[in-house]
Amino acid sequence: MRYSDRGGGLSAQERARRERLRFRAADMFAGEITPARVARLLGVTRKSAYEWYALWRRGGRAALVSRGAAGGRKLTDEQLARLEATLEEGAAAHGWDDGHWTTARVAVVIAERFQVSYTVRGVAYLLDRLGWTGRFGLPMRGPARTGGGSPA
Repeated sequence: MRYSDRGGGLSAQERARRERLRFRAADMFAGEITPARVARLLGVTRKSAYEWYALWRRGGRAALVSRGAAGGRKLTDEQLARLEATLEEGAAAHGWDDGHWTTARVAVVIAERFQVSYTVRGVAYLLDRLGWTGRFGLPMRGPARTGGGSPA
């Protein structure tokens, strides 16, 4: 279950608090309180309450247990450094005719070089974390470069 109010990365304490909230909702569902009313009583969105209700109906309280922290980094620091060196070489050096990196192309490079799967969106987050700026799917570092044909 995602909570958009924090942008991800919840602490163990916050995950536990939210799990207790889901369990309170489960108790209310067992008492035949509607998801809409549960949402009002607990101060959560109706969408969350209906998602919890669907999970609860399929798997009881166990379905509402926290799954723990979200997955951490997929690439090691050494792999990230190698990826950045690859990106610095440019897309043309790695077989793309137009020489532009896209998040999809970076995902391919990561899969081929490191045997790690990233979604296009995951690559965009990764590039942002590394200090690359994505613009129309064409990531580049810092201000537009001259002479290298980097996308603007």
